[in-house]
Amino acid sequence: MNSIIEQLNNRFSETLVAVFGSNLAGVDPLIFPASNPKFGDYQSNIALSLAKQLGQQPRAIAQQLVDNLKLADLCENPTIAGPGFINLTLKPAYLETQLNSLQKDFRLGVEKAKQSQRVIVDFSSPNIAKEMHVGHLRSTIIGDCIARILEFRGHDVLRLNHVGDWGTQFGMLIAYLREVFPDALTTADVLDIGDLVAFYKQAKIRFDEDENFREVARQEVVKLQAGTEDSRHAWQLLCDQSRREFQVIYDLLDIKLTERGESFYNPLLPEVVEDLDKQGLLKEDAGAKCVFLEGFINKEGQPLPLIVQKSDGGYNYATTDLAAIKYRVQQDGAERIIYVTDAGQSHHFSQVFQVAKRAGFLPDNVEVVHVPFGLVLGEDGRKLKTRSGDTIKLKDLLDEAVDRARKDLEQRLEQENRKESKEFIDRVAQVVGISAVKYADLSQNRTSNYIFSYDKMLSLQGNTAPYMLYAYARVKSIGREGNIDFESIAGDSKVILEHETELALAKAILQLTEVIKYVERDLMPNRLCEYLYEEVSKKFNRFYENCPVLKAEEPIRTSRLILCDLTARTLKLGLSLLGIPVLERM
Repeated sequence: MNSIIEQLNNRFSETLVAVFGSNLAGVDPLIFPASNPKFGDYQSNIALSLAKQLGQQPRAIAQQLVDNLKLADLCENPTIAGPGFINLTLKPAYLETQLNSLQKDFRLGVEKAKQSQRVIVDFSSPNIAKEMHVGHLRSTIIGDCIARILEFRGHDVLRLNHVGDWGTQFGMLIAYLREVFPDALTTADVLDIGDLVAFYKQAKIRFDEDENFREVARQEVVKLQAGTEDSRHAWQLLCDQSRREFQVIYDLLDIKLTERGESFYNPLLPEVVEDLDKQGLLKEDAGAKCVFLEGFINKEGQPLPLIVQKSDGGYNYATTDLAAIKYRVQQDGAERIIYVTDAGQSHHFSQVFQVAKRAGFLPDNVEVVHVPFGLVLGEDGRKLKTRSGDTIKLKDLLDEAVDRARKDLEQRLEQENRKESKEFIDRVAQVVGISAVKYADLSQNRTSNYIFSYDKMLSLQGNTAPYMLYAYARVKSIGREGNIDFESIAGDSKVILEHETELALAKAILQLTEVIKYVERDLMPNRLCEYLYEEVSKKFNRFYENCPVLKAEEPIRTSRLILCDLTARTLKLGLSLLGIPVLERM
């Protein structure tokens, strides 16, 4: 089902051509939700934008459009306000028809994309031999949400985990472990991940301070790149151990990913440099092979190059990212590539994308997008860390959220004198705790920093996961209280909209398609959170406060039950696209 705005756009576009000629074909009718309900539901500003082009007053243009628009099945008679705004109010009968069509539609009117794309979403990307920490939280959650929405719209999505599993750090770690704990290089899991991370830190100190050790580490890298059996075996053990630890986090967050680390592209790097050289894009600078870019300068105003091969012959992140783009386009058939990383990498990706386009790795028909995000801050406004100043482990952060959710639930059960099973308490605590962390992140404008607060994210008040989960459970409780089988009434009964809060809720439910398409296009998950909270849950609460459901007379009773069911299904679908499961009871 086309969204309401799409239907209005189509009618306006037809009328623009019919009244003013074919040169206006494809012109955006500039239809937006009305800022004030007293002016209607939607507003078109097209008459103002066409005044100069058509040489007419905006109100005259608006009047011609209103006289010719064919909207009788959708709207009341359009009105003109101010200098030429066209105000549109949806008809209750139209809303009723739309809601009736959703009753047996599990997609709630959200059709699949007319043209499915092959989309790669590159997200999460932790480093081998390190624990996932709070810095990986946003990439993992935002990337998963974007992938879910694109998949729901019918796109062919490849979720890639571009892990850091190659490079100098492995030579450094293997060299150090040969000295202090050689069993870790021959036997699986003799170290836990925490000890491995500690050894990594000690190896880094040695590498920075000891020239002899630095040379030994470099030789280990050479052996690793040459495929020496014991080096490869040691590297594989380290990777496998880290993967298992990552998977614990991904299972907690219900994240699905295909790993394709830096090592995957390593054999392709010489060819990338060769391609750039053949096209005359490479220049040597201080022994390094570089591509000088348009629009990039350093503090001194000198051209800033992208280094693709270091003076010692080694490669770097830029080389790997160029190889990845080339492979993703040529082998994976990507038509849209989305990178979900922190805003600090924006400069890097701008450079890489420019080189990839100039080299022909990125043809014009492939869209490449960097989805940047801000920092997670502590309540002191600084980068979130432990009291000792260390980076917070992601597993610890999630475990604490679940523990706090359990304590809140147990306290509430005691206050309400409710008895619940341990299984119920464990399930609710797990869902609420993990969902609170996810929703707190996704509900923020991703380009901004945000303050991480357990108290705020676990609150039953405001735009939080517990509030949204409770809103869903509250709707479902109406069905339990009335012993209602919603499936038996769906499709055979009709929605009747009489009260203003019924109309407002109906309009909110019908905005779902529009919101999902917005996130699909602009990749801003907070828009979906805002919709579920401000539009669906708040308007349902006002409806429920003003319109009796179970005590209403027929056929209004059944109509309102259908509204309740559509609300619950909208919340459930919307939350699922955020990666959040619902609870029938809390």
